[in-house]
Amino acid sequence: MAPGRAAGRAAGLLRGGGAAVAAAAALVAGALLPPGAAPPPDVEVAAATPGPAATAAAAGPEDLLTAPAGNPFVDGWYADPDVLLDDGTYWVFPTTSAPYDDQTVLDAFSSTDLVHWTKHPGVLDLEDVSWGRRALWAPSPVERDGRYYLYFAANDIQSDEELGGIGVAVADRPEGPYSDALGEPLVDAFHNGAQPIDQDVFVDDDGEAYMYYGGHGHANVVRLGRDMTSVVPFDDGTTYREITPSEDYVEGSQMVKRGDTYYYMWSEGGWTGPNYAVAYATSDSALGPFGEPTRVLQQDPAVARGAGHNGIVNVPGTDTWFLFYHRRPLGETDQNARVLAYDRITFDADGRMEPVTMRVQDDFSDGNTLGWDTEGGLWAAQHGRLEATAPDGGRAVLDTRFSEVVAEARVRVRSRDGDAGLLLRVTRQGSQVLDGYYAGVSGAGQVFLRSSEGGEWTELASARLRGALAREHRLRVEAVGSSVRVFVGDGTTPVIEVDDDRHRSGATGLRAVGRADLDDVVVAAAPPSTTEVSVYGDCEMGALLDTYGPGDHTAVPDDEISSLRVPEGYRITLFDGPDQTGESLVKTEDDPCLVDDGWNDRTSSFRVEGPAGR
Repeated sequence: MAPGRAAGRAAGLLRGGGAAVAAAAALVAGALLPPGAAPPPDVEVAAATPGPAATAAAAGPEDLLTAPAGNPFVDGWYADPDVLLDDGTYWVFPTTSAPYDDQTVLDAFSSTDLVHWTKHPGVLDLEDVSWGRRALWAPSPVERDGRYYLYFAANDIQSDEELGGIGVAVADRPEGPYSDALGEPLVDAFHNGAQPIDQDVFVDDDGEAYMYYGGHGHANVVRLGRDMTSVVPFDDGTTYREITPSEDYVEGSQMVKRGDTYYYMWSEGGWTGPNYAVAYATSDSALGPFGEPTRVLQQDPAVARGAGHNGIVNVPGTDTWFLFYHRRPLGETDQNARVLAYDRITFDADGRMEPVTMRVQDDFSDGNTLGWDTEGGLWAAQHGRLEATAPDGGRAVLDTRFSEVVAEARVRVRSRDGDAGLLLRVTRQGSQVLDGYYAGVSGAGQVFLRSSEGGEWTELASARLRGALAREHRLRVEAVGSSVRVFVGDGTTPVIEVDDDRHRSGATGLRAVGRADLDDVVVAAAPPSTTEVSVYGDCEMGALLDTYGPGDHTAVPDDEISSLRVPEGYRITLFDGPDQTGESLVKTEDDPCLVDDGWNDRTSSFRVEGPAGR
């Protein structure tokens, strides 16, 4: 098939096999019909079942997978969040992300449900800290004996000749205001090479309190007195004990205990770049030694970069844990353009932390459109949904870069001559002129898939949709390589399947023409193929070019393969000449960036080999 041309078909919803598929199809029997077909007279469209975002929002915090109303969960540039759970309320204390000289005030945010957040501005101001002047960082909150202590770093000292370090402020309420407890730093010098910044205070089950801290690649732990404002020696007479857990340690200490295991967490990489990340190691003692380090959070090139400096909290009475962290949106390049996010962190049967997935969803239950870029018409998050009024067409786009993608939303069209639905793989993002795919529902009674190139719309396929106007439909789109499939309701068989390669990677979002309600948006990477090698045009598996089964292939376009996903049992041999000639490189597992081997701009042909029999 020539590049840029599409092959499409509309499929009936009742072709899936199995009882579960049949049951799901029965719910929407008659909702989708081939063009020109008459609907069965006795079948009505069933109400759409609740999507994952709606189900999560209706449950308690213990059932959440991520912020149900979307990340970032609060507005503004913030970083380095730590969390305090106090009498059923979650308190998040972050750094104000700004140039160092402007970092002079700390804000806090509180929530009882992890959905609706209240801002508490100015809980600590350096005007009230006699020795502080700039770089107010990494607050660490803790409650003890009815008083609230907020540990902080100030002044970013680079030597012992400078005034600054780690301080402690105290208040009678978690929202403050906090006042400097000492009139001087609690730790004011380098010990064991550790810069006095990025502290975390942990109170163990036996009542002992410890403070973990350190920058410049070194970490220390100190023991705090019962007053929480003094450092006291350990039993061996030492005061500053080095516990640097890894040669990759940079900063951002965090300690948490689960069962009898201590999890020491920290950040690696540079905070200004994309490779900032979170790692951890475990011990059976709060003081170590700690075991093998493992990364648990890092950038996702499809969602956000620079993910790091975390806090962690447990939902009482459960084994549900959330990692709070900051990250940099894909479209931002300023080092201080950081936002707050949280996602669930889980543990395997052996107690190991499992890698955190940065999930993308929004049920608009918080009444805002944080994270969305809207253009054309009016877009308002209200009544627990996103309401669009766009007579000439408009769009709302998330700052994402998915190539293999599954996107889902609940769609209700309120204008007979209007339509609404999902955008995916969008590059140009104007309200009228955009490049990407649009899968939608029309008030006139169709479900469709269209492509836009420079604002010129092409309908790739469509199907009749009974009862489209003013009814809610659950719309799902899957795009893997050149395959784009559209589903409606809970069906497991696509109603539209198209083979089209015009758009390979880009943002995901929503579009509306006329009046429409949209809700329960969920976006995720589509599962990679297990029977073909996936070839990408960008490092970190970005911009899927195509998938290839066993055989000889020509690199299309030439010299553009930048990363590979190789299923278990497969191998791919890259050649720098045509027709599998010249120098070669063999890969038997995923390679996130062929730049490391110098092959990102060399591959002209390749051979895929599969397991025996394939």
